[in-house]
Amino acid sequence: MCGIVGVINGSKVVDDLMGGLELLEYRGYDSAGLAIVKDKHVYARKTEGALANLKKELAINPIEGRVGIAHTRWATHGEPTVVNAHPHSSQKVTVVHNGIIENYEMLREDLEYEGYEFVSDTDSEVVPHLISLFMDSGALSPEAAAMSAVKMLDGAYALGILFEGEEEFFCAARKGSPLAIGYGDEAMYVASDAMALAPMTDRVSYLADGDFAVLSQGNVEIYDVDEHLVQREVRKSSIKANAADKGHYAHFMLKEIHEQPDILLDIVETNLGAQKIAKEKTVDFAEISSLRIIACGTSFYAGHVAKYWFERYANLNVEIDIASEFRYRNAPLPENGAALFISQSGETADTFAALEYAKSKGQKILSLVNVPESTIARASDYVVLTEAGSEIGVASTKAFTAQLAALAMLVIEAGKARGVLSAADERELTGALKLMPAKAQEILKQTDVYQDIAQSLKETHSALFIGRGASYPLALEGALKLKEISYIHAEGIGAGELKHGPIALIDKDTPVIAVAPPGELAEKTLSNIKEVQARGGPIILISDAKTIAKADFETLASVEVPECHDFIAPFLYVLPLQLLSYYAALARDCNIDKPRNLAKSVTVE
Repeated sequence: MCGIVGVINGSKVVDDLMGGLELLEYRGYDSAGLAIVKDKHVYARKTEGALANLKKELAINPIEGRVGIAHTRWATHGEPTVVNAHPHSSQKVTVVHNGIIENYEMLREDLEYEGYEFVSDTDSEVVPHLISLFMDSGALSPEAAAMSAVKMLDGAYALGILFEGEEEFFCAARKGSPLAIGYGDEAMYVASDAMALAPMTDRVSYLADGDFAVLSQGNVEIYDVDEHLVQREVRKSSIKANAADKGHYAHFMLKEIHEQPDILLDIVETNLGAQKIAKEKTVDFAEISSLRIIACGTSFYAGHVAKYWFERYANLNVEIDIASEFRYRNAPLPENGAALFISQSGETADTFAALEYAKSKGQKILSLVNVPESTIARASDYVVLTEAGSEIGVASTKAFTAQLAALAMLVIEAGKARGVLSAADERELTGALKLMPAKAQEILKQTDVYQDIAQSLKETHSALFIGRGASYPLALEGALKLKEISYIHAEGIGAGELKHGPIALIDKDTPVIAVAPPGELAEKTLSNIKEVQARGGPIILISDAKTIAKADFETLASVEVPECHDFIAPFLYVLPLQLLSYYAALARDCNIDKPRNLAKSVTVE
């Protein structure tokens, strides 16, 4: 959710802190702040709203020092105000925090009884006071006091910790929320996302759950949950310093939409025929009794598409669950079953909790992530990488199609392993995948049609998306995109379910976006569209040229998608939905890359 940066470099840290926050602002933009130690004293600056406000504050009231921590916030406890902005301080300790401290109310009550005074409404403020309590005992060093205090925290946290009077080191800790360590020649860094470290270093390690780190200039000591000194592998990060550059595009979302053909081409060429996946250790699809796919948001919809694929091309029984619901259901899981967890960041809290449940029930664990060092990846038996690169726009686009591509490779592998796909079938599917990037590029060359539709949606208050088969999860994803960035209420519906209730919503002011690729379900979808027309609903039809030509009903607009094999239709038909949402949000003058109330990575429940 939020973004953390910490730096110790022996000279000036504010520029590095602010540079890191700029790269993390997509993770939280309700407020921002930083603190540095200078002449043994901690100085802080905090502002409400966008990071630009903190820049203005620093221009008016500059601070500088050799060690510091910084934070950009997505509010969980307490409104987005200056008082609730991070860092939070006691007289002796200053912290920045990602996550949620679940037992903060009890801790706060105890600390207030001991005489510690609170000024914010946040759960985070208990941390500096709790560390102070251990320091005030007189028996512990600052770092030992912090190490003892964090063990009393329930919930999730990533922490950066400064101490009054200490300029030679700062501390960091993590449990359930990601934290990376960056290694410089004469400096050390910490960040909640390695992207923030890219301009400063490409040498990165990742703290494991329960780790506590003491960072000094050019050195780090890492202690595990049992307080044993440990080493964490230092890797060369592949994240580029310009990963957060929009280039010539107006928004990251538009840039990432247009990156999809190249990403898909790379995935297809690298994995053609599932060769890469076949060489790596994965679940033996011939041996498992069933597969359960678990994810949240857009990743859930990618998994929903894959459910149709696995069942059709691999004859594999698949159940799909929303992670936040699955983990509390005490679901019985089959013997010799496997569970596939999909998460772009690999840090989604609900998904990771569901993974732990499935693992406790003896399931084989397969994860599909974009970050190989992520918590979900490290906890999995088998890992498949999407390799989509950094995605900055909060509304996920290229991550979705990259997930679909990796899932398609898995489906082919499963179909072969289970004796469902013949060699000819495999050639047919891989041949379709080869054609997919060029067809995607063809779709993205059209812009006028989306701008025209956007103008007609500009004053819309509600919209419906419909589809059948694998187009049903696309309808769900299209509705999610529209409401995420344009704030138009939208709902995705199985087209056959319209007459079971939702058709009551149809009127002249409620547009219906129909995802209707040709194939065995096309005629049924067109019949459902006629039901919408009969009730005066404006229709936006997304289909191929032949289907559009034979449609015997009026449309508000038609969006043409190139003719394609139905295996790759989800890749192509989601692109108009992404563009439609983008241009609708643009027409409504919305903050497209930073939609209100949303953050990129959901690392808290």
